[in-house]
Amino acid sequence: MSDLLYDPSHPVDPLGDGEQLAKDTAKRNYAKVGSARPSSLLYTYGPGSIIDLPHFTIMPTGLDDWERILQRRDNPPTIHAPRLLEEVQLMMRCRQVAALRPFPHQATTSFSREGTDIGVPARVFPQWMRCTGCDRLAQIGAFLSGYRNTHPYRPDEAVFEHAECTGRRGGKKRRQPCVPARYLLACTDGHLDEFPYDWWVHRGDGCTAVHTPVLKMVERPAGKGATAVIVCESCGARRTMSEAQGTDGRNKLPQCRGRLAHLDAFLPDGCAQETRLMLVGASNLWFAAVLSIIDMPRLDAAEQAKDDAAHLRSKVAEEKLVKYRDDLDMLRDLMETAGCPDGLTDLDDTQLAAIVALALAPPESEAARNERQQHWDPVNLLVPEWRYLQRDPIDERHENMASGLTVSPRRVDEQMVAGVSRVLAVDRLRKVNALLGFTRIDDFDRINDVQTRLVRLTRDDRPTWVPATEDRGEGVFCQLDEDAVADWEQRVRESDLWEAHKAAQRRNFERRFSETAKQVDPETRLGPPRYWLVHTFAHALIRQMAMSSGYGSASLTERVYAWTAEGDRPPAAGVLIATTASDSDGTLGGLVALSEPQRLAGIVTDALRGLTRCSSDPVCARRVPKAPEDFLHGAACHCCVMASETSCERANRFLDRRFVVPLPGDWADLAFFDIAP
Repeated sequence: MSDLLYDPSHPVDPLGDGEQLAKDTAKRNYAKVGSARPSSLLYTYGPGSIIDLPHFTIMPTGLDDWERILQRRDNPPTIHAPRLLEEVQLMMRCRQVAALRPFPHQATTSFSREGTDIGVPARVFPQWMRCTGCDRLAQIGAFLSGYRNTHPYRPDEAVFEHAECTGRRGGKKRRQPCVPARYLLACTDGHLDEFPYDWWVHRGDGCTAVHTPVLKMVERPAGKGATAVIVCESCGARRTMSEAQGTDGRNKLPQCRGRLAHLDAFLPDGCAQETRLMLVGASNLWFAAVLSIIDMPRLDAAEQAKDDAAHLRSKVAEEKLVKYRDDLDMLRDLMETAGCPDGLTDLDDTQLAAIVALALAPPESEAARNERQQHWDPVNLLVPEWRYLQRDPIDERHENMASGLTVSPRRVDEQMVAGVSRVLAVDRLRKVNALLGFTRIDDFDRINDVQTRLVRLTRDDRPTWVPATEDRGEGVFCQLDEDAVADWEQRVRESDLWEAHKAAQRRNFERRFSETAKQVDPETRLGPPRYWLVHTFAHALIRQMAMSSGYGSASLTERVYAWTAEGDRPPAAGVLIATTASDSDGTLGGLVALSEPQRLAGIVTDALRGLTRCSSDPVCARRVPKAPEDFLHGAACHCCVMASETSCERANRFLDRRFVVPLPGDWADLAFFDIAP
């Protein structure tokens, strides 16, 4: 049950509202106001974020409102990824999460009306707006009569207008467009609220002249930060928005009300966190918490059985499994009708009975799940992939039918630089990404107490599904020689350069790490030296491969496998450079073609030679973080190593060319690859 204050009598249902308007008025009001790709809805504009449309801003709502959209289709589609679903259930401490669902989307992009009865529901947010003609500042109700959105094929023309604007100096009334008032209140617990302009300009009191004052937002022509001035036309009060900035400004702001705007709900007892001023377009307004896997077969028999059981549960209802668990022939007929893969239906009676028993097994205890969650490591998602990539394909274009993964062997050319021990061509792959929730102000990887700081996507704290995307693509896998990496890593750990990076990590942690999770050892969030090596090497490959593959560098991504041995987890040092997309653009073949032995040897050599030079040298080559500096990179900059945000998994942190190739200076002997400029 929900523990939030919510009024269910006024649900967010834009499509239903639009259809009702179509019945009540002669001129149809189309509910669609824009479009976005699934990837952007996952990483940038998910529930709780703010999307900047041409004339106003909107906020995608929580998953409760999506249900009305999904109910417009029989049997909403799901994405099959048992391994990812298990990790989602673990991180959210919720076994009730039974499915990964794609975003409701319009299947066509032509002028067809097909698919217009689905989509991602959203509300206008913030709802304080300013007239661009007269600076009138009011809530959206004052401008609702001026809303226009009637063109079925031009949702970008949707606009709110002040129908009776007389301009700043007065004059003839005419329609003027309105824009969102750009200030908000946010707290570290992820709550987001409208800025209380009326309360602010009157310094916590009401207007002395009238009950409902007339406000204006006057923009200053110059200056930094919050340059607007709020003016009450009714009583003459004035107050600048700059007063709300910084640490001192927080003391002047109201207490957080615990508003979850995407859920249209409030915490019943408010929030104990202090609020801070936030701009609509701020980069720290919304950070997605996403888990991703590349779908690869699990080699452990017990893990394979768990996958089969999950697949069976997703296709056959639990009551049917209970009813026919002793009549396996009838169950096989049901499985074939439901579309279960042949690998399941072809199991003998003993094997199938074991899978059915596993599918019907009681859920893991809360204590056991909490124990696993406390010891969870992001590397857990990568280990099964690494194990599979260690297997040599038995033939060219070896395909796994269950996952669609297609891998081809590649020999290492004799001209390949020493240190690269193994290469695979990944002709086809499927990447699945799931959205768990989001954070504000502090990025997800800066937060330790996940359950309290991760903002949920539903009013009920036990969702039954989460949004996910499914991308397909291709890639090239390069593995480094483990013995050479281990020897090199030992030398790096004993160096002054590594000590400087560890000290910078501690300073960065102390200054920028979430105020809500201070009981964390900074070194646990610092990748080992081999991660810096493989990560920097991956960026060099991305830059060089983009020049030969036909893909832009922003379309290539890295998947870094770099960790030391721990328990039964083997050490890893390798990288998969891939490109993925929700359509055929991810599998054009241009990247896999680079895996040919002689060609790849040349690309690796050119990439490494490129690292020996930077247009910012010698400044870049000599960069070492020293107190009070806290940047998390060494000899690396946008001129030589850093990649676009879509390519790098760690936001261009943990990069240093000195770990990869020799650079002039004190640490030339720390380079892993012995290559001349």
